Formats: sequence, structure tokens, C-alpha cells
Amino acid sequence: MHSSCSSRVPGFLLLAIACAVGAVACSSARSTTSRSGAGRDSATELEQQYEEVIRTVLPSVVQISTPDSTGSGVVYDSDGDIVTNEHVIGDAKTVAVQEAVGNHTLNATVVGKFAPDDLAVIRVTSDAGDLKPARFADSADTQIGEIVLAMGNPLGLTDSVTQGIISATGRTVGASEGNGGQALITAAIQTSAAINPGNSGGALVNLDDEVVGIPTLAARLPDQGGAAPGIGFAIPSDTVQNIANQLIKSGRVTSSDRASLGIVAETAANDSGQPAGVAVRSVTSGGSAAVAGVRPGDIIVAVNGTDVTSLEQFELMLSELKPGTRVTIRYTRGLGGTAYSGTATLGSLGS
Repeated sequence: MHSSCSSRVPGFLLLAIACAVGAVACSSARSTTSRSGAGRDSATELEQQYEEVIRTVLPSVVQISTPDSTGSGVVYDSDGDIVTNEHVIGDAKTVAVQEAVGNHTLNATVVGKFAPDDLAVIRVTSDAGDLKPARFADSADTQIGEIVLAMGNPLGLTDSVTQGIISATGRTVGASEGNGGQALITAAIQTSAAINPGNSGGALVNLDDEVVGIPTLAARLPDQGGAAPGIGFAIPSDTVQNIANQLIKSGRVTSSDRASLGIVAETAANDSGQPAGVAVRSVTSGGSAAVAGVRPGDIIVAVNGTDVTSLEQFELMLSELKPGTRVTIRYTRGLGGTAYSGTATLGSLGS
């Protein structure tokens, strides 16, 4: 998350904020007696818009509890389906759902999960009519600078709302950036709205009463361990709808726009304990890796001529490719073993 010059950034930001505060204070002092009614009306209109969005959307955001975790969820449809993060559900088979702005608790079962995008769908077993489905936006239309509200249950504080803007779009972030499971989120929305533990699975909402994303990660300061203020990430609503619809239809994801090599793997380490490639634990029969000649126990060391040293790097490389892409894979038969090369067409990542 930090470049080589990042150590200079915090000081610059503090200076910029101090100057901005000073300018506002001086301006306010000079204009106290001449402030127009139009300015107050404008502020009131924005406040009323915030209040309307919260009244409209917050009833669609629920609290989700399992024996091991507490998070948030968004009511997806009138059948009682609720979308949330996969890392909120974990290994739970049944979960408790607490309705927004109330104490009514419903039981729900897990419909399906998709760890690569950190998404899951649960379904209440009764009283689905008590839930209010949210309206989802086309996240491709989101704009940097757009005002958004994050709704959820941070730190167990139910029905909480924070506000900010969309800071960036199209980010690729992994669990190492925050507190998610093993997901690698592509096309993530970066927001300045505060994202805290318990916000996971909630709603990032625009001022048109639409969910633009599902908050899932908060960046952390690598040297201090705490959250980096104002840097949170959400799964875009287009991805959410694509994955949720498949989970609801068949309980699993059969196709996604994420490329797959058809392996289960982990980072390989050399004798010095340094990353030395991707150790293949299993290979899907007929998958891309199998076609290229890769076997369990092999070490993938390069893709398309680019050296691969870790699983994280490997997954990031795949996230930038699309299913159907032809790739060349270089691998060794064990650490330091005979080197081989093969080509294959990438498949689609599914559960």
C-alpha cells in the first residue's frame, strides 16, 4: 500500500489539513454577520438528503451473527436472501439475523459462498416479508468524488452510518490489506467512509438510495498494525449481483470473469525460508494447469515469462488476465528440480 516515498505523505497531509482549517476559521470569522440564508438552505438540503438516504436504505442492512463472528448483511431480494462477506460466515451452517432498527432476530441458512470475491448469500427461514430489499446501483457508473455512506454494525454498534467519498475505483486488494479472509478483490471501490470491524458485509450507498458496494476491507498501517484512517475498500455492486445471482440459482459460482489455472497452491519456500515460487498441492483434471503438464508437487516459477515467487504475486497476475487467455507456464518438478514449460488457455474461476 505504501511507496518508497510514503514516509513523507503523512506530514504533507497534516500540513494541508492545518492550512484548510485555518482558512475556514478566518473565512468564518469574517462572514459571521453576512452569511446568507441561501447558504443555510443549501446545507439543510444536503442534510435532508442524507437523512432521506438513511431512512430509505438502513432498514435493508442487517446484523449477522455466527458462533465465531459478527458482521453485516444487505437484504438482496423479497425471498429473504441476504448478501454478505464470506469471511463473516466462515464455516457456519446457520446464522442469526437481526433486523435493522429493531430487536427482531431471524434464523438463516447458508445458500452459498464464493471465497475468491469474499461473498456469500444466506436466506432467512421464516418471515422473509419482514425484510426490505435494497436497490443496487450499476457500479460502473460510480465517480471519484461521489458522496457515499457506509451502513452496518461496526464494533457491534448496530445501525451505524459513516460518510465519505469514493476515493478511487478499479483497485485490486487482498486480505493482506485488511481483515478479510483469503480473498483477492478486483475492481474494488476505495472510500474515505470509515470501515471498521463489523462493517464487513454492509452497504456502501450513494445519494440515490442505491448500494454501490459491499464494504469488506480496511487498509492497515504495515509498521503499526492499526487501521489506516480513511482508506477502506468495497466489492463493487456489479460483482456482488453477478456472484449473488449464481449462488441463489445453484448454490455455487459456475462462471466468473476471474481467470483460473485450475490448481490449489501455496507459496513455496527455499532452504533459507524465502519465497521461491508457487507450490502446487492439487490440480483440477482437465484444467489449464493439467493441460500444461503441471502435476501436484510441482513449483510454478513463471507465467508468460514473468517470474513468480509467491502465491500472492501469482494471484495478482491472474487477476489481470481474463478467462480464455493463452498463457505459458514454466515450472519445476519440485524445488530445484527439472524445469518444464507448457501452454494452456485459462479457465473461469468458480467454486
